[in-house]
Parts: sequence; structure tokens; C-alpha cells
Amino acid sequence: MLFCVRMDVDLPRDLDPEVRADTLAREKAYSQELQRSGKWPHIWRVVGAYSNISVFDVDSTEELHDLLWNLPLFPYMTIDVTPLAPHPSAI
Repeated sequence: MLFCVRMDVDLPRDLDPEVRADTLAREKAYSQELQRSGKWPHIWRVVGAYSNISVFDVDSTEELHDLLWNLPLFPYMTIDVTPLAPHPSAI
């Protein structure tokens, strides 16, 4: 199952710098692990925003839910999920 996921990050300005650095490092490691596994095959930065557009390839909606909830930045994100289906004109 493919899903397009937009993630908008809003870190508090007063977040402790050490907590911020640790959270960002854990986020990078976790997201790269998912990319290497094939669960997160595409990620693009949204120009001018602390956001990304990603494609997830998962077995179920429950799996996607779990992957997103385990993102270290999840508490600071607004997430929009769109299920994807093949287009009849695609070659």
C-alpha cells in the first residue's frame, strides 16, 4: 500500500538545545533505517518550509500508523496522509 505523507514540523523555540539535537539525531537515524528497509522509498523537502513530502510503501494502515507514531519528531508534527492508487494512464 502506498501513501503520500506530508509532514510539517513545528519545534518550540524554547526547546532545550540538547533535547533538540538528540531528537533530530534520532529522527535522522530512524528515517534512514526506514528508507533502507524500503518502507520509506521517497522523501522530498518542501522548499521554504520545515516540511517534507514522502511516499511510504507499507503492508497496512496500521503499519503506517505505527511508523509515523514512532518518529522522534512526531510530537512536533502536523501530518496529512493520502492513500495512493495506480492511475489508469500511467505507463
